[in-house]
Amino acid sequence: MNAKEYNIAVDTYSDNVYRFVLKHLKNEMSAKDVVQETFMKVWAKHEEIQADKVKSYLFTTAYHALVDWIKKEKRNGDIEHVEHTMTSATGLEFDVQEILREALERLPEIQKTVVLLRDYEGYNYAEIAEITKLNESQVKVYIFRARQALKAYLKSRELVA
Repeated sequence: MNAKEYNIAVDTYSDNVYRFVLKHLKNEMSAKDVVQETFMKVWAKHEEIQADKVKSYLFTTAYHALVDWIKKEKRNGDIEHVEHTMTSATGLEFDVQEILREALERLPEIQKTVVLLRDYEGYNYAEIAEITKLNESQVKVYIFRARQALKAYLKSRELVA
């Protein structure tokens, strides 16, 4: 990949990578740091990356940078624990989004990752497997279990039948 193709990749995928990281971290500054680190790592290896594979490489790199960041923050004890409160005065749509966010936060990290990649970013099973270094069967199982857990959580909140 040359510099022009790298710049095109930055323009094309930076928002998607940022949204993916932000969904995990819930902190804009930290998400920007992880995205910056991701693009720095990709630039460092840009000559080895094929332009048609850059999207997968970016998300794989972002995923690993995210995991490393989370591990580092847990070691340092810097992760903020925010209490989740419902604001029913703002209407049902916000409440459902808030409850879904809470439900996602309750999932194990790998389940949260595969669900976000599949349902939020639109990746197929093979792409998710490549990004997370799992096989496709594992990806399908994690997605199934995550969706079951989300459904159970929503049922417990009496939001689904």
